[in-house]
Amino acid sequence: MEKIVSLCKRRGFIYPGSDIYGGLANTFDFGPLGVELKNNILRNWWKRFVHDRDDMYGLDGGIMMNPKIWEASGHIRGFIDVLVECKKCHHRFRLDEIGNSKSKILNSKCPKCGSDQFTTPKKFVPMFKTFIGSVEDSSSITYLRPETAQTIFVNFKNIIDSFHSEIPFGIAQIGKAFRNEITLGNFIFRKLEFEQMEVEYFIKEKDWEKYFEYWKKEMEEWFLGLGIKKKNIRWREHKKDELSHYSKHTEDLEYNFPFGGFKELYGLAYRTDFDLKNHSEKSGKDLRYADLETGEKFFPHVVEPSFGLERTMLAVLSEAYYEEKVKGIKRIVMKFKPGLAPIKVAVFPLLANKPDLVKKARQVYELIRPHFLAMWDDRGNIGKRYYAQDEAGTPFCITIDFDTLEKDDATVRDRDSMKQTRVKIGELIEYLREKLI
Repeated sequence: MEKIVSLCKRRGFIYPGSDIYGGLANTFDFGPLGVELKNNILRNWWKRFVHDRDDMYGLDGGIMMNPKIWEASGHIRGFIDVLVECKKCHHRFRLDEIGNSKSKILNSKCPKCGSDQFTTPKKFVPMFKTFIGSVEDSSSITYLRPETAQTIFVNFKNIIDSFHSEIPFGIAQIGKAFRNEITLGNFIFRKLEFEQMEVEYFIKEKDWEKYFEYWKKEMEEWFLGLGIKKKNIRWREHKKDELSHYSKHTEDLEYNFPFGGFKELYGLAYRTDFDLKNHSEKSGKDLRYADLETGEKFFPHVVEPSFGLERTMLAVLSEAYYEEKVKGIKRIVMKFKPGLAPIKVAVFPLLANKPDLVKKARQVYELIRPHFLAMWDDRGNIGKRYYAQDEAGTPFCITIDFDTLEKDDATVRDRDSMKQTRVKIGELIEYLREKLI
């Protein structure tokens, strides 16, 4: 894990937040390579679950919402963590992380110092509170959303009215959520602000088990398609006392993270008709669905596949990290699937002090740029440039040498095998396109 964190900062994937001021615990900024990796994952998800489907509608809802929404959704009353503090080292923990009960400590020891002396458990609402307007009183309170789901539920009727959607159908959203977590840590695994990729899939009650199994398969297939090994994932069903206040059945897709084994990656919840029924009652708006054939009105039930972007990134980084020794020199390679790699191609002149080589290399670079995200690099010797691109996860490096000037071809080096192939300049785009699928 330490090696991954170090590489992420060194190579520009992920930086500590507010770093020059000593940081702010568990906040992070995505650097130039990190933002490209992030966007590649998001585009992959949106294409799979929105663009490639006829039963899905996209949405981008607001972060701040009417506080009555959080009352109706049960978050103010039911979205509660229980906090305890170790009396010896004064670290704070969620109760469910050190014991097996949500209400009391059961023969647990402090993970930090080993003490078994804790304060009395206290309830804690992990929502960030803020105020709208110039007067900070109870009438101006609002919250940063702790999940993206509620913007989907409050727009349910809008989508129905605009598109006359037929059940089953889903509404998908990518967006930021915020939680004032008690226990943080493990790099970007748990953050104060995080990005969710989420679907609310509206169904008839009798079909919930069928669609629950369907979405388990969809979630797993998509994740494995990012280059993840099947041996590193498993499903775990929530016990009754773990279930969220809105859920009748929840299962987590867990990944074998390098910092502590299998941990929650994604959640799949059967939310019943809890949300639409409550919002209908509290808002006074009829949010029932009218069957287009029979005219029957009912509250749809919901299966919710919820994906975390940062945890996906951490899993992809963990899976891609690879070390080996080549002729006694350590080589670090990020073996991303080509479609996820931040930079697809790097272009070098063999020698940066030879104008003819530099000129030709720039021409090749400009040829490639409209088709693939490319990087120009003419610093240091060619071996160091190759190894720097290996660390960045760049699938292919193109080197312009003296033979290029005579034969109009170039050396294309494969990141994983380090094999080098001569390719005609005029055939480079097609060659790369076939490899970068």
